[in-house]
Amino acid sequence: MAVVVVGSANLDYTVQVPRLPGPGETVLGTGLLTSHGGKGANQAVAARRAGAAVTFIGKRGADPPGEAIARRLAEEGIGTEGFLTDPAAPTGAAFIAVDPAGQNQIVVAPGANAALTADDLLACLPLLKGGRVLLAQLETPLATMREALRAGRAAGMVSILNPAPAAPVGPEIFRAVDLLVPNEQEAALLADRPVQSVAEAGVAAARLLDFGCKAVLVTLGSQGALLVRRGEARHFPAFPVEAVDATAAGDAFCGVLAAALAEGRALEEAIPFACAAGALTCTRRGAQESLPTRDAVLALMRRRAGGGLRAPA
Repeated sequence: MAVVVVGSANLDYTVQVPRLPGPGETVLGTGLLTSHGGKGANQAVAARRAGAAVTFIGKRGADPPGEAIARRLAEEGIGTEGFLTDPAAPTGAAFIAVDPAGQNQIVVAPGANAALTADDLLACLPLLKGGRVLLAQLETPLATMREALRAGRAAGMVSILNPAPAAPVGPEIFRAVDLLVPNEQEAALLADRPVQSVAEAGVAAARLLDFGCKAVLVTLGSQGALLVRRGEARHFPAFPVEAVDATAAGDAFCGVLAAALAEGRALEEAIPFACAAGALTCTRRGAQESLPTRDAVLALMRRRAGGGLRAPA
């Protein structure tokens, strides 16, 4: 039940703000939380806490933040043989503003993440042996992600792309993807269609299928998630929670989804598991600090089991 995550690792700086700033506006915040993050590292931790064996492939600087992130991943039980060091670049950083409703704005300085090359990925190919799911994002170079997805497909793995942050990608990327997992904004950018409702998500997802991926799963925050495949669409409701910080909710969703698929669960069974994980993440502040354990996810699912939802064992 192995998951291989190829992606970014950052040091996150999070500030609570009374409202998210507009263009040219300065807003005074309260509190500063420094934590480990990066979409790739977050998703790796989420998958590991969900019970999967996880290997992380990425790049860090030869600096204290990079060393701390590597130690943290190892402490989580994640394989870090592919977490490479670049002496010429700093470890990536993310700057996050969070409003009272838990909504956020994020700016990322990629640092060493931007130096993860296709050659680096090829050198790490032995780490894919025995893997069942390959999970990638877009905080590292597109050419590297393309090679990662192709390598996963060649190794017989299920390839998942979380196209975050939103960026245009070519058809060669879509054709290497088994499951595309965008949020509303990412789906809208990729499909060049507005996405503000479940119905609009379905239209955008259908267009993305035309680009070559096998299935599209649009995450819609409080509206849940929509799975679209050729000739079928299925909506999965969200788990209502009191949200305080949405940071890493999408990463929790993707990592737990990958873990559930890696243990052999059908996609339709894995999605509620991922929805529950994303919801729980919103109830705590921070990135990796907020990612739930498998037991916590199962407990939330069982509380809603009276509605007919079966929690994984």
